[in-house]
Amino acid sequence: MMKINGNAVRPGNVIEHKGGLWVAVKIQHTQPGKGGAYLQVELKNLRDGTKLNERFRASESVERVRLEQKPHQFLFEDGELLTFMDTSTYEQVSISKDMVGERAAFLQDGMDVEIEFHEESPLTVILPEQVILEITETEPTVKGQTAASSYKPAILENGMRVMVPPFCGTGEKIVVNTETSEYLKRAD
Repeated sequence: MMKINGNAVRPGNVIEHKGGLWVAVKIQHTQPGKGGAYLQVELKNLRDGTKLNERFRASESVERVRLEQKPHQFLFEDGELLTFMDTSTYEQVSISKDMVGERAAFLQDGMDVEIEFHEESPLTVILPEQVILEITETEPTVKGQTAASSYKPAILENGMRVMVPPFCGTGEKIVVNTETSEYLKRAD
């Protein structure tokens, strides 16, 4: 285990908190007008699935659990199970979709991921930071509309909704951040 700053927790990190192993599901940096900034973290217990919301300040330290990371490749989805293959031993491992959470929508056939194990049992799946997805539905581009701050909703090939700049149209491929589910740029 290693100590990290409270504001260094990221989605997918596993920490020891209140006597159990918890995975950070969502994070939100908050800087109130009065007082110091903090990180609002939604935690999910890896053993029983209960959820907990905690605030961590930069001055606090949190125990991050050291996990063994192994490279895997996503093979297929079967109901509520996701099947991965260890790229070195070719052994397959099935993981509950709940363990990956909302980020499971970003999984693509053949995608390389890291799976973290704690005492030989799989705990978390680490996705690439960015994925390329195609826009399947969005409003048409209006000439003369500036890209300043007006974004429009779009539906991607995986069914997710993201906000994209007005110049993006149906059929275009875009790069999306897997942690925040936000549009980053057009794909090359």
